[in-house]
Amino acid sequence: MTGLVAMDVLPELAAVLTGILGLLIGSFLNVVIYRVPKMMEHQWTQECAQLNGAPIEPVEKFNLLTPRSRCSSCGHLIRWYENIPVLSYLFLRGKCAACGVRYGFRYPLVELATGCLFFFCAWRWGWTPTTLAWCGFSALLLGLAVIDWDTTLLPDDMTLPLMWTGLVAAALQWNPAVSLSASLWGAVAGYLSLWAVYWAFKLATGKDGMGYGDFKLFAALGAWFGWTALVPMILMASVVGAIVGIAMKFSTGLRDGGYVPFGPFLAGAGFTAMVFGPQSILRFIGL
Repeated sequence: MTGLVAMDVLPELAAVLTGILGLLIGSFLNVVIYRVPKMMEHQWTQECAQLNGAPIEPVEKFNLLTPRSRCSSCGHLIRWYENIPVLSYLFLRGKCAACGVRYGFRYPLVELATGCLFFFCAWRWGWTPTTLAWCGFSALLLGLAVIDWDTTLLPDDMTLPLMWTGLVAAALQWNPAVSLSASLWGAVAGYLSLWAVYWAFKLATGKDGMGYGDFKLFAALGAWFGWTALVPMILMASVVGAIVGIAMKFSTGLRDGGYVPFGPFLAGAGFTAMVFGPQSILRFIGL
């Protein structure tokens, strides 16, 4: 009897522990979301200076680990007990411990979202390599969605690993629902489909309708879900994106240029496919 109870409890315990790990990964994901675009800007500045023959001025080392996290208002270094996922935000009431400047609510929201996604993966797939694969997928996709919403950038340093890990997961059968062949052709079709739409729109209007990062993100989703899932996902992303864009237009919430980044809606379709299955998306949009 004791052995049976232990077997019943273990999956729930594994899911809870994985969810806690997700909270910690979510805290680091906030660092990634903030710093990766800054690192790209620093790199572009240095490359432009080199091309123009200008002297490159020394700058403070800046990457995902250095310098330590600090308050952007007063420079207060964030101590370890002020950086506990969700709990520190609640204890400090969302404010800097030194100057009292309020932090955005998105920090604990990203931590909670990552924790919930990790919990779901472990609850659904158990203590298996499949859970590890989908947890990695969730963290990368969530980070990409927020970065794109903030900056309209989809960094190659994240989209390409997302695509390659999808192919590797299929090859190792860590994603048993998708064969390596379906994953490979999903990546190819995902990239080429949006590439074709981009150039058709550009030739017709003379304008860029989307960025190259969207091609790579859709290729990554194709690698994870296979080519048969591409149509449902692009339909969902397009429909939801259009609705949100129209709502933002009427609420004057559109940024300069009147555009809405497409990456977050592709990510939303990817999460929907992960949780409910790709075919459920067609039912979601009424097809």
